[in-house]
Amino acid sequence: MQLLVAADCRVEVCTSPDVILSNEQIVSLIGHKCDGVLGQLTENWNHELFEALKQAGGKGMSNYAVGYNNVHVPSATERGIPVGNTPGVLTETTAELAAALTLAAARRVVEADVFMRAGKYEGWLPTLFVGHLLQRKTVGIVGAGRIGQAYAKMLVEGHKMDLVYYDPFPQPAFEKYLDGYGKFLESQGDEPIKWRRAESVEELLPQCDVVSLHCLLDDNTRHLMNEARLNMMKDTAVLVNAARGPVIDEVALVKHLKDNPTFMCGLDVFEDEPLMKPGLADCPNAVIVPHIASASLYTRGGMATLAAQNVAALVNGYPVWNKQDITPFLDMPIAEVPKAAPSIVNAKELGIE
Repeated sequence: MQLLVAADCRVEVCTSPDVILSNEQIVSLIGHKCDGVLGQLTENWNHELFEALKQAGGKGMSNYAVGYNNVHVPSATERGIPVGNTPGVLTETTAELAAALTLAAARRVVEADVFMRAGKYEGWLPTLFVGHLLQRKTVGIVGAGRIGQAYAKMLVEGHKMDLVYYDPFPQPAFEKYLDGYGKFLESQGDEPIKWRRAESVEELLPQCDVVSLHCLLDDNTRHLMNEARLNMMKDTAVLVNAARGPVIDEVALVKHLKDNPTFMCGLDVFEDEPLMKPGLADCPNAVIVPHIASASLYTRGGMATLAAQNVAALVNGYPVWNKQDITPFLDMPIAEVPKAAPSIVNAKELGIE
């Protein structure tokens, strides 16, 4: 808010009690005069909304998220509207939540918590909520971008897990890190970790005790984890998704969880968010949380700052930052924040790089 006001913007804040706004509501809020919009990932930014924004004189829209699969960017580009996002502040926060889901599922933390709160605990038993040890097991990551790599490092360093990763593109810097960590363990008289890059998801799945999804959502990854691929995983595996809900066929997952009670999953996102497919909530071997991967004070504040600065820059005609390091926008007093838009996803298409 302060960034926008400092950029000479009059800010109108939506006060609707509705958590998710309809397109009709958003069109009404845009009205006849609107220079820019700061939107959320729960909103369906399609041709209808971008046309309304264009007709209102809009100069830009920023998503309050790093992902933008809720935004039809070509519709914005056709109308000459830049679209911003908020990269660079979600990496560790999202990876931490994925790691938390991994541990909670593997060690049956939520089941045990429910059991305890229900007053069912009568004393220690050798078979009570026995889970899976992660130490020296194998973790697989699908999508080795910044978040996937950060998650992998947490599991590799924290639990000395071997690693298999699948990504369409080799990650030489990441591989160098893995080699270096293995040599460090050897220098301490410990067994080095092993790693390899799989040629396909199908190659990765049967080898791993934990599989964490960190891929983008597109036509190639929608229902990536379907019935056939779920059946390729170990019966005692843990599947984690803090990427996008439709990467998993949720109906197939519910069936798999019910048919394989030793199979566990940790989910931060859902196919028909905010709804869950029937039966998922009844699966005790599923740890489910309401899309909170980015919910740390630092990250949510940083996202707000970047999204607001995108809009402030666009309405004032400032250039695009064009640098990966966005910390100058986060660590400076408002008066010293760079006069630029931190991240515009269609800058190249619009010729505003």
